[in-house]
Order: sequence, then structure tokens, then C-alpha cells
Amino acid sequence: MQGSLVAGRYRLGDSIGSGGMGRVWRAHDEVLHRSVAIKELTAALYVSDSEGARLLARTRAEARAAARINHSAVVTVHDVLEHDGRPWIVMELVEGHSLADAVKERDRVEPREAARIGLWVLRALRAAHTAGVLHRDVKPGNVLLARDGRVLLTDFGIAQIDGDTAITRTGEVVGSVDYLAPERVRGHDPGPSSDLWALGATLYTAVEGRSPFRRTSPLSTMQAVVEEEADELRHAGPLEPVISALLRKDPADRPDAARAEQMLAEAAEGRRPRAAQEYVATRAAGAHVPLPPQAGARTARTATPYPRSGGPTAVQPPYGPPAVAPRGKARIRVIALVVALAAIVGGATAAVLQQGDRGRTTAGPSETSAPAPTPDATRTGSTGGLPEGWVRRTDPFGFTVVLPGEDWERVVFDEETRQVDYTPDGGRHFLRIAADDSPDFDDPYDHLSDLDQQIGGRLVGYRRLGLQRLTYRDRDGARLEYGWTALAKDTEFPGPYRAVDQMYISRDGVEYALYMASPAADWDTTREQFRTILQGWREP
Repeated sequence: MQGSLVAGRYRLGDSIGSGGMGRVWRAHDEVLHRSVAIKELTAALYVSDSEGARLLARTRAEARAAARINHSAVVTVHDVLEHDGRPWIVMELVEGHSLADAVKERDRVEPREAARIGLWVLRALRAAHTAGVLHRDVKPGNVLLARDGRVLLTDFGIAQIDGDTAITRTGEVVGSVDYLAPERVRGHDPGPSSDLWALGATLYTAVEGRSPFRRTSPLSTMQAVVEEEADELRHAGPLEPVISALLRKDPADRPDAARAEQMLAEAAEGRRPRAAQEYVATRAAGAHVPLPPQAGARTARTATPYPRSGGPTAVQPPYGPPAVAPRGKARIRVIALVVALAAIVGGATAAVLQQGDRGRTTAGPSETSAPAPTPDATRTGSTGGLPEGWVRRTDPFGFTVVLPGEDWERVVFDEETRQVDYTPDGGRHFLRIAADDSPDFDDPYDHLSDLDQQIGGRLVGYRRLGLQRLTYRDRDGARLEYGWTALAKDTEFPGPYRAVDQMYISRDGVEYALYMASPAADWDTTREQFRTILQGWREP
């Protein structure tokens, strides 16, 4: 192919990139005597005539989408043509490499540089949205870093244009699953905020060196996008609140493009964005004050390591009565992700799902669809096999929990309210599970906000590390993370501690709380364990 003349005008040079749908060539325009890039739609070589016609329509739409946008941060499209029975797109040649390449080479990108990159991508997206174009595939591989310092957004291959007839089939999910917004996984129509989510995931990958929701398969990755929060940012610096804001599960909770641009501009200058306060909870300075008095206080829930006696300490009031909903209630869990999966594996539909930037098509029109999930897996939202050494247990209170090992023992924290703990070492590390079918709060976020205020004045050295809304199993929920210092007079495990408390209200109106605590030095491991526990949790 190298050296071939395309359309009697463009002489192909070396291949400079490839993906699941096509290959990009460096070429020489022998009429205007300039270097260009040409995208060849290689997927058209392996499909039927009808599919080929659809891919041709998609390629033309890509060219139209890019041509509608007049912005220096969008790769310019010069021409679209047919050669050898296939469509080709002639584009501006950008000398440089992609953001994905930069992350691979350097492990991660410095936060201020990542913010600068994000700022230009956002400006490109604003121009696209103004022109009525949704990109729908923002990811590190589609962000080009030119040698002259420019940042450009490319590949509008699955863009959606206002007024155009849809060229994707009913039920088809397209894009790289690592960067699909939750609403797109659920099958909802995307909007500008969906592109902003993808930008947030892209910036997370840039500063952390890995995508925020990557799991072992495209389906488990999609489930993580819908149900889980990204791991704590460790290297984002002033960019941390911007990424957190863009990765809000609810599109309505994300900043709009104008606000996001302001935040990115400040982060690029090395300053924590002033507007971040609206989206990310501030850290609270702890005070050395007396511990809470009585254990039965209904309005507060705190948790510290077990006392010397081996049982729960007096400063561990229960989550609140009663704990477990009546057994007679129907337990129906039909999460939105299952709807999306049904669309993917159904007999009349197909999916183009790419894991990360590898361009690997995991299912497509020429492949056999995967079998539909079993009824049990659909009901529970199963994520597949457990990590090595983990066990699954059905608790006498009716729920099912996964635990890091056989040595995690069950301790009933409160029989009357049916709260139960699991611990491998007498309470140094522990998981607490509680349920309340008559919750005091209708909103889990309000409940955790109230908890945050109360324990903030009770635990020594209390630091709120995060308080946010989230969607868990397609239900409104919230998560509170904090740290404190456990005192020797209260526990045989004194020292700095970390904890996470995640709450949600089930379809039956039961408020479930999953809480995990450990010494701060072990928190990296505990955080990973908590993620797996959330994936494996089953209501009664």
C-alpha cells in the first residue's frame, strides 16, 4: 500500500496510526505539494455491501462533522473521497503524538500541563457543540499533541450532528467504554455534558496514568462507569476538583462548558479553581474535643476500631433502627446497565465497544453476539469471578457479601437493629453493613452530611476527605470518606485511621450503608477491597 497513489493525487507514505475502524497514513498531495494525513476505512474490507454502505455514510458524516467546526484545536478536514471502493478522509497532518502515547511514555502527565491540554480540548468541544456536533469519543487517543505545542481534537467518526439522520442502529452503543458517560451506558441520549464526562475521564488518565473505570472486560467496565466512583486522585494537584466535577454521575451535576473552562484555566496556572467549592467538598480541620457520649444516639453514626474488650466501643452508635427490611418485600433489582446490556447482546442489535485506546472491537456486526446474562446475574448485577482468595457469604440477616478471605469473622454489632461487622483481626480492619427500612433521611447525601457535621466535632483530628453524591446500582446514593486519630484510651489499635461510608436507598425504600475502616497506612489495600465488596454486594 505504501507508495500507492490515491484518487490520482495523494501518494501514501508510512502508516502513522491505526484503530478498530481504520488506518491513518502520512501522504503527499501531488497537486498542492503539501503533506497531509489520510484516513483509510479498513473496516469496510471485511463487511457486507449493506454494512459497507453504512460505514461509508459514517465516514462522510465524520468529514461533515469536522468541517462544520471552525477552531484551531480541531483537526482540519481537507477532502473526503472514494478509492478502491472505500471512503478515505484527507486531513491536516499533525506532527507529534497522541495524549495516549504521552501517558504510555511518561507514565503520567504533570497536572498543569494536563490542565492546559484539557483547556484546549474543552475549547474544541465548545466550538463543536456550538456547531451542533457531539463528539461522543473523547479519549486520550483522540487528543493530538503537536510538536509546536498545539493541542488538537480529532476523530469525529461517531459524532452526532443536529439534523442528520442517525447512522447508528437501534440499540447500538458506540465508543470506547472507558470514556462513555453513565447516561450513555444506560442508553439515554447524549448531550454536551456527555462529552465533558469523557474529558474528565481523559484528564484522569493523563494525571494518574490509567483510566478511572477500566476493568477486566468491556461489560464490567461499563458496570463500573454506572455504579462505582473513580479511585481517589493522587497526582492531580490543582486539577483534582475539576476532574471530580466532570465525573459526576448525574449530567445535571456537572459544570457546564463555560464553568469548566474557567476551572481548567485556573488549574493550568497552578491555582486551585475557585469554582471548585460548588462541586467538591472542602476538607475540614479536625479539633481535639471529647468523644461522643452515649452509644444509642439515633442521630449520629460513628465508627472507630474495636475497644480492648474485643467488642464495639461506646463511641460506635448504631446506624439506626431497624436494620433489615421485612423478608416479605419483593427484591427487584433492574439496573439501567442491564437495559444497556440487553441492547448490546439482543438478537437484533450490535455494539461497537472499544476497551481503552487499543481500538479492539469486542463485538460488532460481523461477530456473534454474546449470550444474554442469566436471570440471576441480571438481578444482582454480577461482575463475574472474584479475585483470588476472596469468598462469598450469605449472611444470616439475608444479604450476600464478598470478603477478602476466609479469616474474616462475623461479629453482630447490634442484634436488635441487625447491624453486622466482618473483621479478620478483632477490629483493626473491619467492614460494617447496616440497613434501615425507616430511614430518618430521604436523601443519603443529606444523611451523610448530617453525619459529617456530628462526627466532625467528636473524633480527634477529624478530616473530611470527600463527600459526594453518586449513583449505585442505578439508585441515588452518597459517599463520605474521612480520617481521624484513634486514641489509646479508646482502642487497642491507636493511630491514624481512614474510613469510607457509602449509602443508598433501595427500590423498596430501605437505606443500606456499607462502611469500611482501617489504619491509614493500609488504606490503599482497603480502598481496593471496598471496591470489590461494592461490586459483590447483594441485597436480601
